Amino acid sequence: MKVKQRGSGWSIRLVFNLYKLFGYKFVYFLMYPVSFFYFIFASNVKSSLKIYYKTLGLKFNNWIYFEHLRMFAVCLVDRFISKYDPYSYKFIYEKNDSILKMMDTKSILLFSHFGGWASSASNPATKNKINIVMHEVILNSIKDVENKIDKKTSNIKIIDQAMGQISVSIEIANAISNNEVIAIMADRSTHNKYKYKTKFFNKDAYFNKNPFKISYKTKTPILCCFVINIGLQEYKVETIKLHLNFDLNENEAIDIAMKEYVKLFENILLKYPNQWFNFYNFWENK
Repeated sequence: MKVKQRGSGWSIRLVFNLYKLFGYKFVYFLMYPVSFFYFIFASNVKSSLKIYYKTLGLKFNNWIYFEHLRMFAVCLVDRFISKYDPYSYKFIYEKNDSILKMMDTKSILLFSHFGGWASSASNPATKNKINIVMHEVILNSIKDVENKIDKKTSNIKIIDQAMGQISVSIEIANAISNNEVIAIMADRSTHNKYKYKTKFFNKDAYFNKNPFKISYKTKTPILCCFVINIGLQEYKVETIKLHLNFDLNENEAIDIAMKEYVKLFENILLKYPNQWFNFYNFWENK
């Protein structure tokens, strides 16, 4: 799925420099006129969001559309600023003790293109190494800005899926054997063999079953993680342990766990619909 990209390296660099000059509140309120610009010109985004809200059974109007764009702008800005100044952000972890203890050893963090997932990766709740498996549709100029930020956290490693399936598999296997954390997106599959078809808000949709296959084969627990923006530089992190029954055969175990994940995801989206940033028709398989 090719998604038309919005934004540019120079605009991200400009916002980042304005943050260093004037502080976070200036940048936060700057997102209002920035969002209005895309409100006017990003017609393809509006079309996909109209389908999204209709599928969820929620009303959609110009104000809801604008607020969705603004929330995306805020979370995108936080992605960069949190790498530069991670300690200026507050992350409230629910079920803190028992759940987060799992991240001190091998585990799989199940992310989605929702809320401030990228910001939370810069503010890990564990000292264990976190390996983020990702292949984003992002402009090279924007990626270049991100790579040049002087990061304050050192336990984050990116496993770029552009390296190829074999290299990525080796990196993942090494990380798990070292009792490290693997973070993978579940709401997009980058390879057809990992597409899992299921009902999502009563319509056929496709999710990524690869993290579930890795979990089953390596007996690694899965933590479903949703990072919800609740204020200026403040996020609530809901983490839920998924139950993969290793006594069942692989297909059965994965089918049950994925249906559990999809149900959790549906509940989260109904509560926070404007924090999912898949700006295309998710229910259309191309």
